[in-house]
Amino acid sequence: MDTGDTALVLISAAFVFLMTPALGFFYGGLGRRKNVVSNLMNSFFILGLATVLWVAFGFSLSFGPDHGGVIGDFSWAFFNGVGFEPGPYGETIPFLVYAMFQMMFAIITPALITGSIAGRMKFKALFIFILLWSVIVYYPIAHMVWGHGGWLERIGVADFAGGDVVHISSGVTALLLCIALGKREDIKSASYRCHNVPFVALGAGLLWFGWFGFNAGSALGANGLAAHAFTTTAVASASAMLTWMLIDVHETGKPTLVGASTGLVVGLVAITPGTGFVPVWASFIIGAFVSPVCYFCVSRVKKRTVSSLEIRNCSSQTLSVRSSPLSSVSSAAPCVSSSRRRSLPCASPRRKRRSASTSPSTANVPTRPSTDWTTKGGTALCIKWKPSSARRNSRTSRKHWWPRTSAA
Repeated sequence: MDTGDTALVLISAAFVFLMTPALGFFYGGLGRRKNVVSNLMNSFFILGLATVLWVAFGFSLSFGPDHGGVIGDFSWAFFNGVGFEPGPYGETIPFLVYAMFQMMFAIITPALITGSIAGRMKFKALFIFILLWSVIVYYPIAHMVWGHGGWLERIGVADFAGGDVVHISSGVTALLLCIALGKREDIKSASYRCHNVPFVALGAGLLWFGWFGFNAGSALGANGLAAHAFTTTAVASASAMLTWMLIDVHETGKPTLVGASTGLVVGLVAITPGTGFVPVWASFIIGAFVSPVCYFCVSRVKKRTVSSLEIRNCSSQTLSVRSSPLSSVSSAAPCVSSSRRRSLPCASPRRKRRSASTSPSTANVPTRPSTDWTTKGGTALCIKWKPSSARRNSRTSRKHWWPRTSAA
């Protein structure tokens, strides 16, 4: 065994562990204010659930003796036989160190999915889904790609640090979840903007920090391969970030912090499967190429898909209006836009604001500050009624007492 290799893998495992809470901040900042706590909770509960599953049987199913090239067995359940001596996957590090390093990948992979279900899935359903997904999807894929005797390993699939096992599996699952669950209920009436840009930058920075352990630690040793993976990771992420900033300048006239953070993460994802295989000059190209592709998909393909669905929904509802006996009453097509306001049939009607004059809570409240005199305990006191500013929309009043002075 080599103490330097062991130290590198242990430190890298700690770096990867930090990426899961960082992902919660990244998703929480990108989403709505009402979902920020749930996004953080989704990342934190996976830290506990995935750890227990991995130690109990996940590591054994992923890296245990092969069965059919798809899955392992329960030979190493509860880390039975996983000790201080080197194992079949690392000649210079303890087998236990390798198992803990791979556990960090099993933690962050299901956490990547949670960004797609914010506002769509309840916590209980998500808990059960992550449990079943880890057993049915992640453990077999990890065995097929990284396990000895796995089907994809036998046909020559090369995945240095998790492009197939981590990113493709979680990305495809997230897309299928979005399609299956459908749009969020209030997508037409609510404003979907990044509510906390510093959270986005904090999450992206911590992800960048942890990703060096993600890729360099996959070399399983303090050697030249780890240094090469470290270098290509830095170059690709920086190239992708700068490219995304240039696209922002071209499209909007100025770079944005959210765009720079997004480009950074996109470059890290793109370089991960080949970070130990591609030369340094190729990492420049990978980072510069992936940002335009992702920007085009987010800004063009996604909007066209949503617009086509909206037009289809508008057409179907317009036909139902025309065929109904009340078509003469609602002859104004809801899809027709005016110069001042554009209304769609799928958009929820705006709530009517209650006027201040008819509000029961403000009926007896004076509109202007008034002054009155009274006596309390033999002392003349001045009562001034002023609108309360404790809450923004509150019209209640407070009593402010001042002793009567001789000047008054």
